Parts: sequence; C-alpha cells; structure tokens
Amino acid sequence: MLLLLLGIIVLHVTVLVLLFVSTIVSQWLVNGEHTADLWQNCTSGNVFQCLASSSNEWLQSVQAMMILSVIFSVL
Repeated sequence: MLLLLLGIIVLHVTVLVLLFVSTIVSQWLVNGEHTADLWQNCTSGNVFQCLASSSNEWLQSVQAMMILSVIFSVL
C-alpha cells in the first residue's frame, strides 16, 4: 500500500513539473529562422519580429486551460 502511495506521489510531481515546463517554455517549434509556441510566433531574419499567436478559438481555450491548470495545481 505504501508503495502504491509513493508511486502516485511521484506520478503527480512528474505531471506538475511537465505542466509548468510546457506552459512556461518558449519555442515549441523551431524551423530555421522561425520559432513558434503557445503565446507568440517569432521570425529572426534581418529583423527579429514576434507576433501574437493566431486568435483561433481553440488556441485561446488551450491558453486559458493551461493557465487554470497551473493555478489549480498550486492550490
């Protein structure tokens, strides 16, 4: 029983770490001079330029759910 509880705790800590990393990290996709993540899309040609990610409804819902999951996991 103690081993099962320890396994559950380790699993939850691992999930929390992965949640924080995936929410905070930039540059999910790197393709030459173009990088993209959940929050912005950047190009680094002659001029470094970052634009907000597209305003699709699904992307806004993913952003909101990730922020809420981080807040609720802290609570």
